[in-house]
Amino acid sequence: MVLSPTLTAFLSTVAWAEGTSTSPLTKNDGYDVIVDGINGKAIFTDYSDHPFAPKFKRPPVVFRLPAIPANESTAAGRYQILYRWWRPYQAELKLPDFSPSSQDAVAIQQMKERGAIALIGTGDIEGAIRACGSIWASFPNNNYGQGGKTMDELLTKFAELSG
Repeated sequence: MVLSPTLTAFLSTVAWAEGTSTSPLTKNDGYDVIVDGINGKAIFTDYSDHPFAPKFKRPPVVFRLPAIPANESTAAGRYQILYRWWRPYQAELKLPDFSPSSQDAVAIQQMKERGAIALIGTGDIEGAIRACGSIWASFPNNNYGQGGKTMDELLTKFAELSG
C-alpha cells in the first residue's frame, strides 16, 4: 500500500507521540516496541502474530499511574495496538501477521472509522488529532489517564515531519 506523504507524516506523528519510533530499544522504527511497564521497556522480533497472542505466553504489562495504582496493557507495535483490538481488525482486514504493513493497516482503519483520514485529506490536522483522541493515549481527548502530548506539540511534530 502506497501512502500519501501527509498520511505518512500523520502516522509518524502517532509513533513519535506514543514513544515507539523514538524508543532506544527499537530496531524497526517502533514496529517492534511493547508498552513500557514497571518491568521496563521491551521489544519483540517475531511478527507472525501480536506479541500478546496466547502462543507467545507473554503476560500483560503492568504499569502504574497516579490516578490508577496498577493497570495492565497489551499495547504493542508502532501504534501500540491492544491485543483485544488486534484480532477483530486482523479478521476484518484479512491481515496475515503483525508485520509493519499490517500495523499500518490497523492504524489507518481506526483513523477511517473516526473520520480522521478525510480530515487529513482536507488539511485539518488538528481535527484529525481530535478525532483520534480515543485511540491513542498520547493524544489530547483520551480517557486513558496517561497524560500525553499537547495539541501544539503534535501539530509542531506533524509540521516537522511533513516538511
